[in-house]
Order: sequence, then structure tokens, then C-alpha cells
Amino acid sequence: MIGRFRLPNLQDDFDLADWFRLPLSRLAWYADCRNVERTTHSEQLRHYRYRLLAKRFGQVRLIESPKPRLKTLQRAALEEIVGKVPPHRAAHGFRRGHSIKTNALLHVGQRVVIRMDLEDFFPSITVARVRGVFRGMGYPRDVATLLAGLCTNAAPSSVWLAATTGDRLAFNQASQYSAPHLPQGAPTSPALANLVAYRLDCRLAGLAAALDCNYTRYADDLVFSGDDHLARRAKRFCTHVAATAMDEGFQLNFRKTRIMRASQRQQVAGVVVNSHPNVSRSEFDRLKATLTNCARHGPASQNRDGHPHWQQHLAGRVAHFEMLNPARGAKLRALFESISW
Repeated sequence: MIGRFRLPNLQDDFDLADWFRLPLSRLAWYADCRNVERTTHSEQLRHYRYRLLAKRFGQVRLIESPKPRLKTLQRAALEEIVGKVPPHRAAHGFRRGHSIKTNALLHVGQRVVIRMDLEDFFPSITVARVRGVFRGMGYPRDVATLLAGLCTNAAPSSVWLAATTGDRLAFNQASQYSAPHLPQGAPTSPALANLVAYRLDCRLAGLAAALDCNYTRYADDLVFSGDDHLARRAKRFCTHVAATAMDEGFQLNFRKTRIMRASQRQQVAGVVVNSHPNVSRSEFDRLKATLTNCARHGPASQNRDGHPHWQQHLAGRVAHFEMLNPARGAKLRALFESISW
């Protein structure tokens, strides 16, 4: 695989250190294969910065942002190694030439659309599975171990023990985050997650083909669509998907499973797919109202959450609408251009 995808030819850990232009001892410190980060109390000595975000049902998401030097190493690994190995064709998230629109196109105008969610996608991917990806690329064990260490993290327990009672991680989440896992916030994590999920994608694509239906995955969102043949077997089909995911080391969040018939709104990763890729009217109206008020009363009046990059945030949302519905997007673009920044 090294020659096939023109990956760096790294025969041992010294080659890897030379490739990163670091002493081996320094590279080993960044890779943290002994999980020193987990017991480090000094924030200055940690490789990551941590932030807790509240989720539904009392759970939280831990954002683990690598510090600049480690992020530079991860980006080099992404550009020259991880990013050169293509994921399964069903994967549409975090890859060039693909987007939520390409993910939605296969599910337009279908009799039934089934959306399922992989629970705790990034933290459920262990360092052993990441090391297996690098081994599968053809790298020896010591090289694969260091690369996996650079791309995974074991979060300190103090990160969630210091949180308020309402934001504390559930026990299973705490166990996942304290073990070496893919950190949500590292540049390498999305591409590595796609490669780890390759076998899952192969099996689910085969399961979908058996019922002559479509399958795509956007990050942790699994989407299937088809005709009456799938519609009649939807619940049984979901059971097979859950069993397959469990067999591949993933768990489904059953509370997020949706079986959407053609008579109701069918939505995939925020894109409505009943007749053509589109955005919901309510989302359009909310953004239109925000832009209108920004033009009338000034942009600061609408930034109630104190977004640090408010202009860029709104520009991104307008671009999102332009991609999915050019006509509606043009109206929003005109409003955006009328704002005095």
C-alpha cells in the first residue's frame, strides 16, 4: 500500500523521527504512548486543550484541541499519509469532492429513508484500531505505534471531574475518554475515522445491495433509502444494521433512528431530500430574519451568543444555502451584502 498510494517509506521509528525533523525522544513525547497526558494536572504540560459541550439527554461532548506544535505534526501526517488513502465510496464526510449535498443526492425521491446514528463515534475508536490502520498501510509496528500515538489521546480525568454536576460525563463516556481514542478536534481524526469504518461501510453497503437500496455515511450518520421493498422491512433492516455495527465495534444511538416515509419530511444531515436537495423553510426563514435585522440594526444586535467570528459564521451559513438551493441562497446573499460590517 505504501507504493500504491505513494506514502513515505518509513522503515523504523528513526525514519519517522527524521521525516518529522525531530529527535526521536521529542517525537515519543508528542506521541505519548504511555498516556502521560491522562495523569498530567498542569495545563502547560498537556498536549491538548479541553472544552465540554452539552448534548441532549444529559450527556456532553468533549472537544480535544491539540496545541499548535502537535497540530502541525498531525497535519503533516494527514497530508502526506492518512489523507492519501481513500475511504469507502459510501463515506461522504471529510473528503475532497464530497459534501452533505453529495451525501443527500442518492436519497432523493425515495419511498423510505432510514437515518441511524453511531454513538460517540470518535471516542469509541481506540488506539489499537488506529494502529491497525497504519499497519494496514504497510508500516512496521514501531512506526504504526508512534503514528497512532500522535493521532490519539487519553484525556485527564480532572477534565470532567471539575465539571458541574449537570455536565458530568456518563460512566461509559468517561471510560472512553480516559482510554486512548480519536480526539474530536484533531485534524487527523475525521480521515482516520473513515478508514477505521471501512469494513463497516463494506458490510453495510453489501447489506443495502441485498435489498437493492442505497447507503451512504456522513461521519456518524448512516443513511439508507429505497422503494417499497425496503419500506416493508424497515424495522427488521434496522436490527440487521445494529448487529453489523456492533460486530464492527460500534454502537448505535437508537434514540436518533428515524424511518421517514415519502409522506413526511425526509431529512439527511440537515438536507431535505423528498424531491430534490433543499433546506427546510423554517431554517431559511430564521436566517433571513437574522440577516434582515443585521442590516437594519447592525450585526452586533443579532450576535446574542457572542460569536467571535460573527461575519464569517453568517457567510458560511449563506454559502451552505447557496450550495443546496441557489435561488434561495441568492436572496440571502443579497441581504448579507447589504450589512454594514
